Amino acid sequence: MGSIAKKGFQQYLIQLQRHPLRTKALTAGVLSAISDIASQKLTGIQKLQLRRLALKVLFGVAYLGPFGHFLHLILDKIFKGKKDNKTVAKKVLVEQLTSSPWNNLFFMLYYGLVVEGRPWMQVKSKIRKDFPTVQYTAWMFWPVLGWINHQYVPLQFRVIFQSLVGFCWGIFLNLQARSVKLPKAK
Repeated sequence: MGSIAKKGFQQYLIQLQRHPLRTKALTAGVLSAISDIASQKLTGIQKLQLRRLALKVLFGVAYLGPFGHFLHLILDKIFKGKKDNKTVAKKVLVEQLTSSPWNNLFFMLYYGLVVEGRPWMQVKSKIRKDFPTVQYTAWMFWPVLGWINHQYVPLQFRVIFQSLVGFCWGIFLNLQARSVKLPKAK
């Protein structure tokens, strides 16, 4: 069994080298799917919501993977691939002040308008209420992981690293973005 996994991983690496954007997009889509399945189960949804799942996969494939791919290429170009502490700190700061709020806002918009199909005014109200908490939590969680990513992870694996960590973050966002809250346990 180990050799099957090893061969699969080797094939994955070959695809990552030959088709980096496609591979990162598909990886983000698969991890978005797994994250959404876990979120659905955690929120007590008995029957898997396939439309929601498909829309979350679409978000991963069409947005998260490509956005991360180009973001890391741009950051490495701006900072000339340097990995000293000062440069890594700058990369993390730029990432946290630009892409972090944008990604969280965009997810909440997409989730409310597209996944749940709520009207603009409800989504706007939900974002106004919950976005500060989501973003504050992101700033507690992501900078450390961004540091690890920029300091130790090779460029071609950074989106994959973020997608793996994003699996957990996606569960948190799903729980924050949904409009129906779970009843409190008695």
